[in-house]
Amino acid sequence: MTDLLPAAGVTYPADGFALFPDRSVVALRVNGDLKDLATVVTADDVVEPVTVDSPDGVSILRHSTAHVLAQAVQRIRPQANLGIGPPIVDGFYYDFGVDEPFTPEDLKAIKKEMERIVRENQRFVRRVVTADEARAELASEPFKLELIDLAGGPGSGAHAAEGASAEIGAGELTVYDNVTRDGETAWRDLCRGPHVPGTRFIGNGWDLTRIAGAYWRGSEKNPQLQRIYGTAWPTKDELRAYQQRLEEAARRDHRKLGKELDLFSFPDEIGSGLSVWHPKGGIVRGEMEQHARRRHIENGYTYVYTPHISKEDLFLTSNHLVTYREGMFPPIVMDEERDADGNITKQGQDYYLKPMNCPMHILIYRERARSYRDLPMRLAENGTVYRNELSGALHGLTRVRGFTQDDSHLFVTEDQLESEATRVLEFVISMLRDFGLDDFELELSLRDDEKSKWIGSDAFWDYSTNALRNVAVASGLKLTEVPGEAAFYGPKIDLKTRDAIGRTWQLSTVQVDVNLPERFGLEYMGPDGEKHRPIMIHRALFGSIERFFAILLEHYAGAFPVWLSPVQVVGIPVAEEFAPYLDDIVARLRERGVRAEVDHSTDRMPKKIRTHTTQKVPVQLIAGEQDRAGGTVSFRFRDGSQTNGIPVDEAIDRITRAIASHALIDTAADLA
Repeated sequence: MTDLLPAAGVTYPADGFALFPDRSVVALRVNGDLKDLATVVTADDVVEPVTVDSPDGVSILRHSTAHVLAQAVQRIRPQANLGIGPPIVDGFYYDFGVDEPFTPEDLKAIKKEMERIVRENQRFVRRVVTADEARAELASEPFKLELIDLAGGPGSGAHAAEGASAEIGAGELTVYDNVTRDGETAWRDLCRGPHVPGTRFIGNGWDLTRIAGAYWRGSEKNPQLQRIYGTAWPTKDELRAYQQRLEEAARRDHRKLGKELDLFSFPDEIGSGLSVWHPKGGIVRGEMEQHARRRHIENGYTYVYTPHISKEDLFLTSNHLVTYREGMFPPIVMDEERDADGNITKQGQDYYLKPMNCPMHILIYRERARSYRDLPMRLAENGTVYRNELSGALHGLTRVRGFTQDDSHLFVTEDQLESEATRVLEFVISMLRDFGLDDFELELSLRDDEKSKWIGSDAFWDYSTNALRNVAVASGLKLTEVPGEAAFYGPKIDLKTRDAIGRTWQLSTVQVDVNLPERFGLEYMGPDGEKHRPIMIHRALFGSIERFFAILLEHYAGAFPVWLSPVQVVGIPVAEEFAPYLDDIVARLRERGVRAEVDHSTDRMPKKIRTHTTQKVPVQLIAGEQDRAGGTVSFRFRDGSQTNGIPVDEAIDRITRAIASHALIDTAADLA
């Protein structure tokens, strides 16, 4: 959105070109809906310009660039079938059905063809069509035909596949023609729009980034398509800045750092998406878990432990086997009995690896009668769960098949909901700040007006939504409300954080739930002597420990604060004769709980310094004759700076204080 005003002296009805001749305007918002700049409006319409540098404008730019990509592909490979091409975070993609996979050389040719289309300045022209008309025009496009058929009526197929809302809009089907200067239709696509006025508006701030495989509509039962990813920005400078961020992100990639720093791995012998933690990684993870455990206990949580596996009855009651079956591992048949001839004498029972911890926590609550005096009841567990993720979706520690959730479930009365949610959010924020994250915003997911999608009374939705809204507003953080994104059983708050290079990660969730307490028949005795249904709050602070570890690893580029560093201090003697002196100092540090060691290798001192700097050790203690004679040490830091002649007692005190305060020590000034 922008502060641009309509041009003076405009006669209505008028289109966006007449209203906003500024070339930075690429679309309109008319009565709240995004429209093409060619849309004709009246004086009674509420019209706002959408500039290319606004969030909506950038999304429109990216979707338009995806269309140019698809047109270029079909110029080079006319038999390529069109899938879906939506805008995404930082870019766009388009899926294609092709006989032969794309190659890097293909990308170069496609990019050159896109540049020609951009220069041709083809206009994006919107047409409303019937389903039959769309089928006739797109008869050679099987995936588009499937989308049209799935719609079953205008707009109802927008959720048929990821990105389908870019193809099928609400209320009508539309086709966009790419029209040349001569008035000829050069290409067309089923699309909701809007688009920039013409291809020249795309400019030169775009690029193609990579090729990947993707199943049609996200199901491995469907054909595998070729997906081309790209990025688009309003200017070339913004594109270059984004590419630099990508280079920095690649340098910080947790998979690369995990290998270099010997933290974790994914052995083929164990299976895809299943990690093992090496000693150094285990130290960091242990510190994370132990700190979180202390903080939870201080805040009134009780730790519980539950199995990794359960009979199917539990997940039928919870409804996971109905709504989440594809995300669960196949059943394991147990308890079957056979006679000597191999005949089954007792039917077996299906067991499932748990995808979530909540049903088991509910059983703990239900084990005995509860009173309002028992509430709020706060259960916590570092519970390992298992998800049957597609192999193509796996990504290091951020998307795995087995992971540990720092899961908490709180059982509260209706009157306690707002105060407990406030307490949860404050606790979550303070905990994340302990780990050095401090840039947060909130997203409140609400119910929309389609009441058939939601369970629970209007009264429940009103008071629970208002409770979470009050909690979010009181936090003082930036808040975005998102209608229609609530779980079917209740609203939720998602907390997002930005890392050191500006990427946004969704971490903690505060989810209100009346569904599971109802399904499991949970009750408590109220002060009125009557039985009442508790409300359940699902709360994961880290989300998963594996994913949070990956986020921290990339945030710090492997150079953790001292308290999390696998090795906090390493002693480096100038010559071997000074090693015993450093051994004595390191022994004293270890007595204070510091993870310290002396490098007794035969490497020369400069190589030892390089080795431990590469390993991101925060503090190196160097000692030679002058230090030994004076009872001092020298500090050397990750950036190469050094502080000399520090008395040993003072050095130990500085190090232990840095650990206790969760300080990030990269330079001499950080440990002054």
